[in-house]
Parts: sequence; C-alpha cells; structure tokens
Amino acid sequence: MAFDGICIAAVVDELSSKLADGRIDKIAQTEKDEITLSIRAGGANYKLMLTTNASYPRLHLVSKTKESPLTAPMFCMILRKHIGGGRVIKIAQQGLERIVKIHIQSYNEMGDLEEKTLILEIMGRHSNIILVSGDGVVLDAIKHISYSQSSVRQVLPGRPYADPPKQGKKDPLNLDNINNIATEKDIFENFVGVSKASAGIIMQIAQREGITPQEAFKSVMKDVGEGRFSPYTLQKTSLSFAFFGKGVFGDDMVQSFDSPSGLLEHFYNTKDNADRIKQKSQDMRRVLQNLIERCVKKADIHAKTQKEIANMDSLRLFGELITANIHALQTGMAKATLQNFYDGMKDIDVVLNPQKTPAENAQEYFKKYNKQKRTAEALVGQVAQNKEELAYLEGVLQSIAQSETTADLNQIREELQQEGFIKKTKSKAKEKKPTTSKPMHFITDDGFDVFVGKNNMQNDTLTKNADKDDIWLHAKNMPGSHVILKTKGREVPTQTLEEAVNLAAFYSKGQGGSMVPVDYCLRKNIKKQSGGKPGAVIYDNYKTAYITPNEERVGKLQKGE
Repeated sequence: MAFDGICIAAVVDELSSKLADGRIDKIAQTEKDEITLSIRAGGANYKLMLTTNASYPRLHLVSKTKESPLTAPMFCMILRKHIGGGRVIKIAQQGLERIVKIHIQSYNEMGDLEEKTLILEIMGRHSNIILVSGDGVVLDAIKHISYSQSSVRQVLPGRPYADPPKQGKKDPLNLDNINNIATEKDIFENFVGVSKASAGIIMQIAQREGITPQEAFKSVMKDVGEGRFSPYTLQKTSLSFAFFGKGVFGDDMVQSFDSPSGLLEHFYNTKDNADRIKQKSQDMRRVLQNLIERCVKKADIHAKTQKEIANMDSLRLFGELITANIHALQTGMAKATLQNFYDGMKDIDVVLNPQKTPAENAQEYFKKYNKQKRTAEALVGQVAQNKEELAYLEGVLQSIAQSETTADLNQIREELQQEGFIKKTKSKAKEKKPTTSKPMHFITDDGFDVFVGKNNMQNDTLTKNADKDDIWLHAKNMPGSHVILKTKGREVPTQTLEEAVNLAAFYSKGQGGSMVPVDYCLRKNIKKQSGGKPGAVIYDNYKTAYITPNEERVGKLQKGE
C-alpha cells in the first residue's frame, strides 16, 4: 500500500496522542534526507523519524535510530537552533493531504516564546522537510527548490512558505462530497489522499458487506475522520499494509499491530533489509545465473548428442552384416539387401560406399560405432556431472533468496569461493572478524526443537551433527534447506511432524506452490554423497509427505536462540 493520506491520518492520530506537549530533547540528521527528533512526553521517551527518501518518504515513531554523523549537517544545526528544547503543541494533517505540520513553541535568542512549524511534504521524489517561522517565512529546508528547478513554487530560506499546488480533487472527509461512486477508479482519481490500493479495499468491503461502493467509502471515511484505525499487514499479496478493512481478509492473511508506527517500522525495516540483502548479493546472483544458463545450454547439447547417437547399435549391426556377407558383396555397390540374423532373418537395406571395398565399408561402420560408443560412455558422466552442478547452483540461489543477514551472505560467498565458482578477493585493510551465521531454530507447539539450514555449509553441519534418531527432512527433488527435528529419543506427535514438514516445504523452491512433496527419514539413513557438492546427500528408508507451505504457521512457531 502507498503511504497515502489515510496512512498519514493514522500516524498523525497516534502522534497527536503520544507527543502532545512533548519536549524536543535531541535532533539528529542521520541521513542526508532523514531527521530524527527525540521527544520526551507523558513520562516516556519517543523518537520521531521524518524522511524524504525518494522511494519511501514517511514519518512515524521508531524504536531504534541510526548512528549520527560526527559533524551535523547545516539543516540539522538550524533545526537545533530554532526548535531544540521546544514544545510540541500540535501535529496536524490538512484534510487527507500528504502534508503534516508539527507546530512547536520555543524560545528565541532574545528569550521570547515563538511558534515555528516543521512541515513534512510527502510527494515521492519531490518530498521535503521545511522549517517555517511564525510569520510564514521559510527558515530552511532539507531540499532547496530554486526557480530553475520549479517555476511554480520555490522553497528557499527567506521566501514565504506556500502549500504545494492543489490537484483539484475532492476532500473525502467531507461526506457530502461522496457521491456517484461506482468503481475503484472513481475513488482514487477524484479524492485527495486515497491511493489505488485503498480504493481496492473499499471496493472489497462493498462486495463483502453487500453495500454500494459509495456507502462503503462513506463508512471508511467516517472511521478515518473519527480516528478509528486497525493497523495490519497482509501476507502473500501485492498489498503490504493497511489501516482499515481488516475484516475483508481471512485471519490467516493478516498480522495485526498495536500501533501505526509499530506496523510501519516493522514493514520498512523488513523491506530495507530485503533491499540491502538483494543489493549485497547482486554479484553472486549474477554469477550463479550465468552458471545456471551455461548448465542449461550444456544439457541441451547433451540432449542433442544423445539424439544423434541413439541409433549407434545399427552401425555395429551393419558392420557385422557386411562382414558376414563379405564374399557376396562387390566394390562399386551403393546398397545391399542383407538378412538380419538378429531379427528372424528379415531383410534389411545397408548403404555402402561404392568407392570402397566391402571390408572397408564394414570397417567404416565399426569405426563410426566405436566413436559414438565412446561418446555415449563419456556422456553418461557429463550428464550426471552437469545435472549435479545445476541442482547445486539452483540450491545456492535458493539459499541467497532465504538469506536474512549479511552474515548469511558471507557464508554463501565463502562456500562459492571454496568450490571455485567465484574468486577470493584480497583486501589490504585489516578484516573484521565476520559475524557468525547460524541455522534457524524453531520450537514446535509440543516443545520439540527444529533446526533449518540457511545454506549448504549449514545443511552439512546440521546433518552431520544430528543424532541418529533425529528426523531429517528435505523438499523432494528441489532446492531447499536441510531440516532436523530433534527427537531426544521421544515419540514425535503427528502435529510436530507436520510442523517440521511445513518448514521443509516453506524453506524450499516450492515455497509458493501447493502439495509440495517432502521426504523424511531417520538421520541414520542419511549418507554424505562421496565427492558430492556441499549439501548433497543420499538417503533410504524414507517416507514422503505432501503439504502446501503455510507462512502463517511458520510465523506462529516460537523462535529459539
């Protein structure tokens, strides 16, 4: 969901109740486009983050802050000068516009009490944080907008502040404006602060409750206007979070939060971490994709070669038939009809080279046969090796997709270096001791420990160190994690086994599929494949379970250390 006017209304409602009459203790500019205000209010300490990040401009409370630079940027210094130690008297949103104004009272250098306004304008890459004096003059902005950048509206110190140009849309909080609503497009194109995603939820509410879109829209706007919000995230949909309409979705689709800020911090931290992991793994993914493409091309060449030599036994047959009938054949013959003593003496046509003797024709067939036979023998090993390498590379790619930390990626990089797929980099700088990456640890509802490997190195270690009566699980014939269910000699309840099977399916390439097959057996039936790639094992005496991976079920399991 976009950070639209409804989202901002929910945040402003929270900030107004928590930060009212709060004192600004500290001001930090942790990024060039981000500031954090430390505010003491109601006996509690809060950290309010405002960012104009082009991709995710927003404001909300945060529990953790980034490290501040040693030297504060100029905008931060000006904020400290004008609103440091100030008192928050009001936080307001204009209708459902994506503009938030934080009104602050503070003493100036002369000791007089003044009111200033810190304004956050959320407008994509044009977002800005602006400090305005009591008489409406811009004191400074995190982004200066000159005439050369915009002839419509300049944002510069000393200039009068003016709101961004209106879009000509209606105010949805004025319920009298809401009429002639029939489609999702009617909502997001005609009303301020309502994104396409929000309009989509409103249409689903109308359908679920059997009312008109107009009635559903009015009901939602009434709740927004009166400050009734229900923060939640959605699983497995393109819509990520929302603050109304939770009842439209099934219980297994939503995760509720106590506050808008709690939701937003969780969502953007998760997204930021995923983006960071994606960026840091880009070079490895590129190498793996190229290697996988090479394996696929090799497989195509192998298949073509196998097709070409599929009839090699007929070459040997022709050579034998020519040899058996050599006295009946003469040089200059282009074809001979011979009796196939391997097939009930049926006639078979054999092509001859008239330029060669019958013996030379026989030798030519034997020569071609032996060449194709050697090719076939070599091909068996090449096909197996290529198949093994392809499975390994796809497994590593799956491990990267499941990585949650830089330490996870470092371990995968180390593995690829050891296997010779990427070069080791030499650094002149003294390297820091790498953070250890550990397997995931879950505790089932019945108190059993389940460990899930994040990569092949962890998979090997987990399986090697497991007790012989522990249960080993892995998605069948696809890249995935080794899963170890620790039994400690106890009988495993059906529900616990199902939870372990679900983990094996979820942490595999079959994550988004249905009825994923998962093989499981006792650890004593697992053997390391001799000379095989990391993570490769062979096993017997196993059973196969089928399950549709359930993310909510994974999320509800208790996490171990």
